[in-house]
Amino acid sequence: MTVRILTGVEPRHEALVARHLASLPGVELVRRCPDLADLVAAASAGLADAAIVSAGLRGIDRDTLGHLRDCGVVAVGLVDDEEQERRLRQLGVAATLPADCTAEEIDAVLTRSLGRGSAEAGAVSDEEWAALEAGLDPAGAPAPPDTQDPRERAGRGRLVVVWGPAGAPGRTSVAINLAGELALTGRSVLLIDADTYGASIGQALGLLDEAPGLAAAARAAELGTLDVPTLARLSPVVEPGFRVLTGLPSASRWPEVRADSMGHLLDLARALSQVVVVDIGFCLEDDEELSYDTRAPRRNAVAVTTLAEANAVVAVGAGDPVGLQRLVRALPDVQAVSPRVPTVVINKVRAGVAGASPAKRICEALDRFAAVSVEHTIPEDQGAFDKALLAGRLLSDVAPKSAARSRIRDIALAVAPDRAVAVAPAAAGARQGKGSFGRLAAVRPSWRQGTS
Repeated sequence: MTVRILTGVEPRHEALVARHLASLPGVELVRRCPDLADLVAAASAGLADAAIVSAGLRGIDRDTLGHLRDCGVVAVGLVDDEEQERRLRQLGVAATLPADCTAEEIDAVLTRSLGRGSAEAGAVSDEEWAALEAGLDPAGAPAPPDTQDPRERAGRGRLVVVWGPAGAPGRTSVAINLAGELALTGRSVLLIDADTYGASIGQALGLLDEAPGLAAAARAAELGTLDVPTLARLSPVVEPGFRVLTGLPSASRWPEVRADSMGHLLDLARALSQVVVVDIGFCLEDDEELSYDTRAPRRNAVAVTTLAEANAVVAVGAGDPVGLQRLVRALPDVQAVSPRVPTVVINKVRAGVAGASPAKRICEALDRFAAVSVEHTIPEDQGAFDKALLAGRLLSDVAPKSAARSRIRDIALAVAPDRAVAVAPAAAGARQGKGSFGRLAAVRPSWRQGTS
């Protein structure tokens, strides 16, 4: 079987690589691509099985490498130094070659990467999977020490996704206080605002708009420069053990966050903190015209990617007839994306729109007529939430005895029990004080400082 190869190599290395490829039996160099656009076009046309790509090729990023992967083309990196190798590995390139490689080295890497000689091209053997899980490359050699921060291998935190349908059911308020309650248990928590339609966590907690947040993290992930320390710098600590990654400053910037970048960000977030709480947008619609045979950015890709990776999903609906109808109609969309059974939470439960014993009546109605099991209800407590929003704080700070706060605490313990976190990642640390978010005052805008 002939292996077809594309090259996207810097001019100073191109002749050497081409000469080595020409000397290998069963290998055909089908095109020497002068730039990234030509490389992507050739891969899209199905001309190759693998591509040797220079780390310094202009425009190379996570999205491009993902496109090659979707085309069935295995990317092999050509690097000048350890820094370039580290960057390519962060972008998802599993195999790399030194710029001064020999023909034998190229042949060995292609054999491993493409499974030449195996029953199925590109198959990964059980031995190779075992080597990868043990921190080795497929050849059995130790992985380069700087390809992954040691804290990334310490353990994977629990990913809790908070979703709600259109109509302001109180999803963000639940997400913020859910994260706060988890932090009060002594675990390290990272709260991520991934709502591409209307990010608001930064404003709700009184954080400055200048915080780079999700946009900067996604950009770094796309370029291969996002690692655990970088993510830690982008997500400020508002209280010991509690970090916040703010959302997009403008909804129009949603194309900056791609699905592949979000997936990498979530992997690092779970290495940084024991529990990651993500507030996602309401819409899960998949644009079939964009998702079929194209890698154009999709606005809902962030929410869909996050749900697919979740360990637990909290579905928040409003406790009124309109809110309940929206929840029931949208739940199948969640179940189609996430392998997890959503924990259904009904918020803003009140007798004015549901009658006497509103929580009981809502639960019975949803169970009987929609086959939806409600695990938790949160009573209406607008005064407590207003007080928290005015001060840029949590219910545990401004209304610790609130009934709503008590119910959210129960939800936190249910979706992320202590036993769910077996290993404490690097960011874990003992909490100090009694949970007051005093450090928020240092970053709260001046117009709010007088109200806290």
